[in-house]
Amino acid sequence: MTIKNIALTGGSGFVGSNLINYLGNQEQLHISLIGRSDLLTSTFAAKTDVIIHLAGKAHDLKKSSDPQEYYTVNFDLTKNLYDSFLKSDAKKFIFISSVKAAADSVEGSLDENRLANPVTPYGKSKLMAEEYIKSQPLPEGKSYYILRPCMIHGPGNKGNLNLLYQVVKKGIPYPLAAFENKRSFLSVENLCFVISELIYREDISSGIYNVADDVSLSTNEVVSILSVSLGKKPALWKISKGFIQFLAKIGDKLHLPLTTERLDKLTESYVVSNNKLTKALNKPLSLSAEEGLKLTANSFKNT
Repeated sequence: MTIKNIALTGGSGFVGSNLINYLGNQEQLHISLIGRSDLLTSTFAAKTDVIIHLAGKAHDLKKSSDPQEYYTVNFDLTKNLYDSFLKSDAKKFIFISSVKAAADSVEGSLDENRLANPVTPYGKSKLMAEEYIKSQPLPEGKSYYILRPCMIHGPGNKGNLNLLYQVVKKGIPYPLAAFENKRSFLSVENLCFVISELIYREDISSGIYNVADDVSLSTNEVVSILSVSLGKKPALWKISKGFIQFLAKIGDKLHLPLTTERLDKLTESYVVSNNKLTKALNKPLSLSAEEGLKLTANSFKNT
């Protein structure tokens, strides 16, 4: 098999480091890391077959970031990189966007046909980058893939799943079990599997693809999986919804940790359909949702 030269941005991040480990065992690949200074020269694209763009400014849940930073990093950087791709001999451009480019909240199931309506600078900047990629004439022989992952987890991840794991580890009961929700998750190994398929395959059309594990899970199910991984019995407290909502309203006024906004975020549903992707791949993802969460939980044991 011909050696493929991969140019990768964001190699030091959570997804990037996992992707390098995933692809590192494949002798037919040569991976070069692209820094911002490299983007100014475009020389990195001279002998590249595939460009994978992971670098970006992540969603700031604390809302303390300058909104302009999102557009500078997530749009301008992507635009410059894609322009270099179009002028180069590279054949494939893989851009890691986000489901937040489509919607910040979801009723039902989110698919690629949903009219995009992001409300945050993060989502808007990602959508701007997507629209730019789609708007450029695509030379013959080139392909682009815009991947919209949902909440990614895996080894090295320090996000909300790790916080929930620490709560379970300390034996603190989960007090919101009365709220039934469904959320889509994405094992980083499944994301790496999808990227690997796109590198090698020639039968997948350019376009936007949601990336999620096959099954969505409730927070109660996630707590149960994490508990089992720790050898604990799940501690799920089904306290009255009305009482919890009352406490949240008090939190709004007294600026306590539990507010109405935070309660909504903790208990909301966000289901993402991966049907378009799995149909294009015509093969199953590497891990089930439960298997992926178990691997992530095991990686937390040393933290």
